[in-house]
Amino acid sequence: MRIAIASDHAGFPLKALLAGDLRAGGHEVEDLGPADADRPVDYPDFGRACAEAVAGGRAEMGVVVCGSGIGIAIAANRVPGARCALVHDHLSARLAREHNDANMIALGARLTGTETARDALQTFLSTPFAGGRHAARVAKLG
Repeated sequence: MRIAIASDHAGFPLKALLAGDLRAGGHEVEDLGPADADRPVDYPDFGRACAEAVAGGRAEMGVVVCGSGIGIAIAANRVPGARCALVHDHLSARLAREHNDANMIALGARLTGTETARDALQTFLSTPFAGGRHAARVAKLG
């Protein structure tokens, strides 16, 4: 699977870890930055870049990380075609895919432990959209 990933400076360490996990799992990863956590960067720039990669078809899924996950999810969701879900555990990750057909996951590096984030990402990527009654609702999202 082609996966785009991005973060701000606060999310960089978790982003780097997850990108490594994804590559080790055989995924093609497009890391949209930043390259390090040495200087502050603005989460809207990186959330938008990742969302544009997903909405534009360069990536099948996206992963974004900031301190809380909130700001970068908001930024991603401003891009038409991006459906970014802020998740906190494997259950919210599963429901984001199963019920909402989310194509992006947002994580808060300061709020979500490393192993929980890894588990949530794996669950997100392995859960199919249920369709059915959820399809009409997702269609209303645009």
